[in-house]
Amino acid sequence: MQKQSEPTLAQADVAEVLEVAAKAGHILLENGAEISRVEDIMSRISTHFGVDSGNFFVLSNGIFTTGRAGKVAKSGAQASTYANVEFIPIRAIQLSKVVAVNRLSYDIVNGRATLADARQRLERIAAEPPKPAWEQILGSGVGAAGFCAVFGGGWADCGVDLVVGMLLYAFVLGVSNRYLSKIVSGIASALVATLLCIVAWRLGFGDSLANIIIGAIMPLIPGVPFVNGVRDLANSDYLAGFTRLTDAMLGFFCIAVGVSLVFVADGWMHGGMLSLNMAVNPHTAGLLIQAFAAFAGTAAFALLFGIDRELYAPAGVIGAIGWALYLVLVRYCGGTPVTATLVSATLVCVLSRMAAIPFRVPAQGFLLCGIFPLVPGAGIFWYTYYLTDGQFDLSMHSGWVAVKVAIAIVLGIILAMELPQRLFSHKHQTH
Repeated sequence: MQKQSEPTLAQADVAEVLEVAAKAGHILLENGAEISRVEDIMSRISTHFGVDSGNFFVLSNGIFTTGRAGKVAKSGAQASTYANVEFIPIRAIQLSKVVAVNRLSYDIVNGRATLADARQRLERIAAEPPKPAWEQILGSGVGAAGFCAVFGGGWADCGVDLVVGMLLYAFVLGVSNRYLSKIVSGIASALVATLLCIVAWRLGFGDSLANIIIGAIMPLIPGVPFVNGVRDLANSDYLAGFTRLTDAMLGFFCIAVGVSLVFVADGWMHGGMLSLNMAVNPHTAGLLIQAFAAFAGTAAFALLFGIDRELYAPAGVIGAIGWALYLVLVRYCGGTPVTATLVSATLVCVLSRMAAIPFRVPAQGFLLCGIFPLVPGAGIFWYTYYLTDGQFDLSMHSGWVAVKVAIAIVLGIILAMELPQRLFSHKHQTH
C-alpha cells in the first residue's frame, strides 16, 4: 500500500501565515487603503509563504479569512483549516502605515523578511503613534488658510482661517474624536468652525465671510472615503465602493447641517439671515499665488492624513499643478468648471501614479491629497447657504454644479486608473 502524501504546511503554519496576512489587511483597511490594495497585499503575503491566496473576502469595514494546508487525503482525513472574521472600524487615517505595510509586502516577496520578521514589523507598524497633536492642529490651520485663498479669500481672510482652522482641529482632537459619534462629530465640528468664523467676522476680522467659512470647513471634507469609493468602483468592488461613497455623502450632509444650524441661530439672534455674496479677492487671484496656496493646502492635508514628512512637498506639487491647470483651462481656454475639473483630476491621478514609483509608495497617498483643490467645497457651502436662506433655485443650481464637478472628479480618476500600469512602473512596481 502506497504511503499517502502529507500536507505541504502544518495547520499551525497555515494559521500563522493567514494571521500575518490578516494583520496586514487590518492595518491597511483601518488606515484608509482601498479594497484592491488590501486584497492584493494579503494575497501576496500568503502566496509567498505557500498558502492559497484565494481565501480573503474584504469589505469596507471587515475581513473574512479562510485557509487550508495542502490537499486532504482520500481516506477521509480532516483538512488543516483556518477561518477568521474581523470587524474593522475606520479610525483616524494614517497613510504612513499603508506605505509601511506596502513596502513590507515587497520585502517579503523579495526574500528580505521571514514570517517572524513580518509579524514583528507589523506589530511595530500598528503601534506607531499618530502625528503629534500640535502638528495636526498647525496643519489644519495652514490647510484652511491655503484653501481659503484657493476659493477666493484675501490675505485677511486667510489669517482668520489660520486661527480658526487650528481651533477647529483642537476641538476635533480633544472633543469630537474622543466623545462623539461619527455623525454628531461631523455636525458639531462644522458647527464650531462656522460659529468661530462668524464671531471673528463680526469682531471685524476678515473681509469675505463666505470665503472664510469655505476655507474653515475644508479640513472636515471626507476626501478619503470619496476617493477610495471611486477607486473601489473603478476596480469593480461595487459593494465597498458604494458603501464608502455613502459614507462620504454622509460626511457632506453633516457639514451642511452644522453650517445651517449656525446660520439659523445667527439669523434668529440678529433678526435676519446674513447676506453673503460670492467674491474673489484680486490680491490672491494671480496664478502663481493660487498655485502656492494650493501647494500649501495640499501639503497641510498630507500632514492630516498621516503621510511621511518627506512626501509633503511632492503631494503639494501635484495639488498645485492640478489646480494651476484648472485655472488655465477656465481663465484662458474657455473651459467650463466641469470639463476643467475632469482634465485636471485626470492629470492629478496620472501624476500620483508617476510619483509613486521613485518614492516607493502607493499612488493613493498623493491622489488623496492632490485632488483636494478640485473638491467642490465652495459649491457645498453655497448649496447649504441658499437652502437655509430659502433661495431654492440658487440652492439647486449650486448643488447641481457641485454634483457635476464631483462626477467629473470620479470620471477623471477612473480614466487615469484605466491606463496600463506598464506606463508608470518597472519591475519593482509600487502602485
